[in-house]
Formats: sequence, C-alpha cells, structure tokens
Amino acid sequence: MRRIKVLLGLMLVLVAGLATAGYVLANPSAGFSEVNSDVFDDWGVCRTSACGEDGFYQICETTFRPVIAFESLGKNADLAYSLGEQIAEEYPDQLQRAKQVFYFVRNGVTYTPDIDQFEYEEFAQNADELATAIIQKGLGHGDCEDSTVLLAVMYKGAGYRSAIVVGSGHTAVLVYLPDYNKATAFFELEGEPGWIWAEATGKNNPLGWVPKEFIGVKLAAYEIKAETVDTVKPSAVPSTAITTTGQTTSSQPFPFFSVILLFWFLPLFRRRRRVQ
Repeated sequence: MRRIKVLLGLMLVLVAGLATAGYVLANPSAGFSEVNSDVFDDWGVCRTSACGEDGFYQICETTFRPVIAFESLGKNADLAYSLGEQIAEEYPDQLQRAKQVFYFVRNGVTYTPDIDQFEYEEFAQNADELATAIIQKGLGHGDCEDSTVLLAVMYKGAGYRSAIVVGSGHTAVLVYLPDYNKATAFFELEGEPGWIWAEATGKNNPLGWVPKEFIGVKLAAYEIKAETVDTVKPSAVPSTAITTTGQTTSSQPFPFFSVILLFWFLPLFRRRRRVQ
C-alpha cells in the first residue's frame, strides 16, 4: 500500500510539472494501419512483429536495432523522456534517482500479454503510449518489450546511459550505474563494466536483480541514443553484454543467429520475477 501511495504521489508531482512545462499528454502514434494482418504506425514501424527492417526491434540474421525506442528520443522526445527529466529534478542523488525511474515503470505497468490487450500475439507499444496510459489512468498494461522501451527512454531523460538487451525469449534494460553495489550480477557492455540489469516486469523485483539464465552468457545489446526512425536493415553488429566474472571475455564471434532462433521461435517475452 505504501508503494502505491508513493507511486500515486509521484504521478501527481509529474503531472503538475508537465502541465507547468506545457507538455501535452498525447499519443504521438495514433495513426495505425493494417497491412496483410500486420499493424504499422505512422513512422512505418510494424508493431506486430519484431523481425525485419520494419519490425519494432529490426531483428535480422546477425543483428538488431530497437527502432521503436527512437520514436520517443531526440526530436521525437515527448512524455516518457519528460517523465525522466522530472524525476531527475525531484531526485538529484544519482542512485536514488535510478531507483525511482525503475519503480515508476515496475509499479506503474501491469504485465499483460498482448493477446489479452490487443488481440494480437505480438503488439509493441512505444514509450510515450505506455507513459500516457500510466499518467491518465494510473496504471499501464504491457509485456516485456513495452516496459523495456519505456524504462530505457525514461533513463535517458533522467540523464543515464541505457541499453536494450535481448536473450532467449526475453528483453530487458541495462543502465550504466558503476557505483551501484546491490545488484545480483554486474555486466560489461563491450568490455566496459558498470552496467546494471533493470528487470521491471515483476512487482517484487529490485533494481539489479538478474534472472539466473542470463548470468554468465553472452547477450546482444544496443545502447540507446537519439537516432532517426529508419525502417532499413541495420548494419552494425550488436554489442555484447556479459556478467563480470573477473576473467577475460571470450573473443569468439557473438552467436546472434542462435539467439534469434531461441528468442523468436519459442514463446515470446516471458515475464521474469524473483523467486520469493
């Protein structure tokens, strides 16, 4: 109950701040169209598939690019990014601020399979759409990629580096917090230590808790920055994220195709919760 009151109080502060700043609680991707049973937004991004050059994660044979995140960054920055900025103003301490961003998404989004909400097996929401639902209704609904994209964008707004990571049947966020020491495991991204796993799909998950199946294995990651929303095949090889073991990371090529097989041809985007 206390956490709910804290979340509601934070929402009221954020809404007041956004109103003062002149932001409008709007859905920037209202123009959806259906083509051959797939749904596309007004950027031309397919919301019902992660694969291909127009998929929301642009997963191809050797790489991926979470293009849906760029609908809420740079010149497209709107509510989700602004929420991160507002939290940064309220919490100047870096570690406390990181937790508050995490709690906002973890407590504000109820895990809901896409088929139950949209009647599609897969339907990705962008960060502003989910943020709008939280602010207007007090609660948003979504699955793993929805919480992940919102969290990654809000962390950028709050002044952090963030990355989206994909593994077998799952996606989550890495946030750069080199001074955070309460994580289950610590990650290196392309050999750079200090990255913390942010798993917002379980209501009891603390910041830094990592599902055991993602400890000690190579994962594909993409650091989020303001980029254009291009529906073209990504060319860059994905970054490698792996938990820090004190040993040198293997230099063998990243087995991205095997991740695709596991990630997209098994049940998609499972909720991850800490065992109590």
